[in-house]
Amino acid sequence: MLTGYQLPEKLFQIQRPMLQVCYALSPLVLASIYLFGWRTFFLIGVILVFGIATEAAFTLKQGKPITSAVFVTCLIFSLSLPPTIPIWMAIIGIVAGVAIGKMAFGGFGQNIFNPAMVGRCIIYINFPLALTGSWTKPMWGGTAGFGHWSFPADAVTQATPLMELRKGILLPIQDLFWGNIPGSLGETSAILIILGGAYIIFKKVASWKLVLSCLLGGLIVSSIMFIMGIVSIPSPLSALLSGSFLFGCAFVVTEPVSGAKTTVGQWIYGFMIGGLTMVLRGFSNFSEGIMFSVLIMNAFVPILDHIIRQVQTSK
Repeated sequence: MLTGYQLPEKLFQIQRPMLQVCYALSPLVLASIYLFGWRTFFLIGVILVFGIATEAAFTLKQGKPITSAVFVTCLIFSLSLPPTIPIWMAIIGIVAGVAIGKMAFGGFGQNIFNPAMVGRCIIYINFPLALTGSWTKPMWGGTAGFGHWSFPADAVTQATPLMELRKGILLPIQDLFWGNIPGSLGETSAILIILGGAYIIFKKVASWKLVLSCLLGGLIVSSIMFIMGIVSIPSPLSALLSGSFLFGCAFVVTEPVSGAKTTVGQWIYGFMIGGLTMVLRGFSNFSEGIMFSVLIMNAFVPILDHIIRQVQTSK
């Protein structure tokens, strides 16, 4: 036994809702291998090992088990990354995300910010080119990535659909829908994200209010800016299907700990994330805004829920 560590009776705390989210993310993991090769599988495996080890370094010291939630954090973090990211950068991101975004606040159930987005934000700020400057066109047809370790060298440096759309270049909706596009590992196929989101809503693991309010926020704000003729904002349908917006709506905004708890708060929280994402896409230097939108709104959740409860109890 390591000095200062006390193994709990159960090494892992099984949280069935978290396992349901893992099931919903599994098709996206398989799709990422199909589109980008087996390096993706290795990358996700390394992230899982370091993410779990980071949580264990804190929980086992306290005699507490490792939670199933860390698996969800690792998968969401992994699927939000570009396929070209160096392995060592991904390790820094997941260790920082779990340690700073979760365990520094006391562990599961006490974190203010979404741990996966904290980890992604840290490497985004420190290594921006690795997360925004190098993309690859996915392999498609036949066995595709299932027959390759990685993508061909000449497939790198392709622009993402969101970058093309910001320039006013139209893209086929079917490519955005099925996933035959450059992008992050788990954010290319809209159909798989929709099916995964529908699954966790059906299982009552995710709140449909958060998903719907985020979609409405993105749809309404993008529609207004599109009608205004802002070139960097594509058609509302393209805006919803491109980038990580759908992935964020289904698997990031619905994270139960860092999100709003009150019913009214959930509607406001989701709507603001959706709308703010479109504003950041249109007017900031960041082509993708869901990560910053979630972290910004995470910071306002405690006061948002507090104000709503105060108003409700005063009636």
